[in-house]
Amino acid sequence: MAQSLLSVLRMDVSLYSAAAAMNATERWQDLVADNLSAASIPGARQQAISFSAVQAGLMSATPGSASNSFVIPSASAMTNFSQGEPKATGNSLDMMLEGPGFFAVQLPDGSKAYTRNGEFKLNAQGQLTTRQGYPVVSDGGVLTFDPNNSAPISISPDGDVSQGTDIKGKISVTEFGNTQALTMASGGFFRADSPLAQPRAATATSVRQGFVEASNTTPMQAMTSLITSMRMFESNQKVMTMQSDRMSKSIVELSGTA
Repeated sequence: MAQSLLSVLRMDVSLYSAAAAMNATERWQDLVADNLSAASIPGARQQAISFSAVQAGLMSATPGSASNSFVIPSASAMTNFSQGEPKATGNSLDMMLEGPGFFAVQLPDGSKAYTRNGEFKLNAQGQLTTRQGYPVVSDGGVLTFDPNNSAPISISPDGDVSQGTDIKGKISVTEFGNTQALTMASGGFFRADSPLAQPRAATATSVRQGFVEASNTTPMQAMTSLITSMRMFESNQKVMTMQSDRMSKSIVELSGTA
């Protein structure tokens, strides 16, 4: 009887483990869906997942067992900040960052966000903005151009911006001591709310005019990961069903009502 009861307890642990694995793979599928939607956004960063074993509790020891603890799988997300491929656009307002830096933009509430997406435009006031309309920050505030000046816009590798002979300012490029401390927002933007992010002026990043950086994830990579995660989810679902059936059978046998 005692051995049968221990078998039931071990099955219960297996159920928890399978349920935790399903939860982890479901989290993976969510990240893959995010990667698929971001694959066409210039400068978007891939969301990666890491699996680890976490001690979850104790169960009754079996004869000859060295340990009576058990672990369950856990998933955590992290951002892949590797450089994406360059894509020539021929648009003088488009910019690509070569190096670890980020463009700084001003949000409607006055705070800053950071992005690798250098697909910019001019608004009705001649301000350089993102596609969402957020002004791009320079060392002197928001970059503003003269709509009546037909002179070409030039941007140096150091980020100096001019319209003909008229110097407009310098693009604000920020690097971070710990990019994993950045908080991801929608649309390929990041926030540096945590002091662990350690923002600083860029020293290892250059600006390339007339290019944008492609996302560092591709639809093919995302689809491959999606298929793998779905198969893992289905496998653990089968384990849960099997263990649930075995547990029900054991309970019936223990109760003597079979």
